[in-house]
Amino acid sequence: MAEDFEDIWAYLAESPLLGLTATLFAFLVAQLLWERIGRPPILHPVLMAMALLMAFLVMADIDYDTYFEGAQFIHFLLGPATVALAIPLFDQLHRIRRLLLPISVAVVVGSLSAALSAILVGAALGASYETLLSLAPKSVTSPIAMGITERLGGLPSLTAGLVLVTGALGCLMAPLIFRLLGIRDETAQGFALGLAAHGFGTAQAFGIGAAAGAFAGLALGLGGLVTAVFVPLLLPIMEFLFV
Repeated sequence: MAEDFEDIWAYLAESPLLGLTATLFAFLVAQLLWERIGRPPILHPVLMAMALLMAFLVMADIDYDTYFEGAQFIHFLLGPATVALAIPLFDQLHRIRRLLLPISVAVVVGSLSAALSAILVGAALGASYETLLSLAPKSVTSPIAMGITERLGGLPSLTAGLVLVTGALGCLMAPLIFRLLGIRDETAQGFALGLAAHGFGTAQAFGIGAAAGAFAGLALGLGGLVTAVFVPLLLPIMEFLFV
């Protein structure tokens, strides 16, 4: 058994598949642990998988470039996975048509308030101008957020970290907020999760139900679009106020 493990390790260590295998294994372990301990929002499986993966890379002395040679296959699948959200959306098309006006208002107000509140809180706490630019798109999914930050002149790597924190906090706080505000409608819960907590929230919404997941996917996509269009328009105002 030990010899088999050594052979597998020797093969993977010389192959780009190491990053892919380590990522999938870390997520499966995290998912199993999360289910066993009662699915607490604060220990989202993505966060636990990240911690496990970082510990593995440090202990095995593997640098990020070597890891990403294999993990890039998962990165490539992010695009098709996002497009696949159209399938549950199609099943909810009749409800989306009926709720078109409130959806439109909610996505614009929600996206702008997320960006503006982050900028204002960051400015009040003395964040640098570069950090404010990196904070603005924190509520949308990573590929869109990093692209917006790069266009604004911020720090895409900082934005990537902020996006993860935003998603984790959104999933953590959403159940409490829903209870306090009496929000029981599945579509409203899903839409709020997708808009406030992007991919993390969408994954959590599918745990609520198919309709919640579909509306979370809708909010994720529309929120990214609105943020990409409107946040760059805030740049002259931010330069006037904070530079």
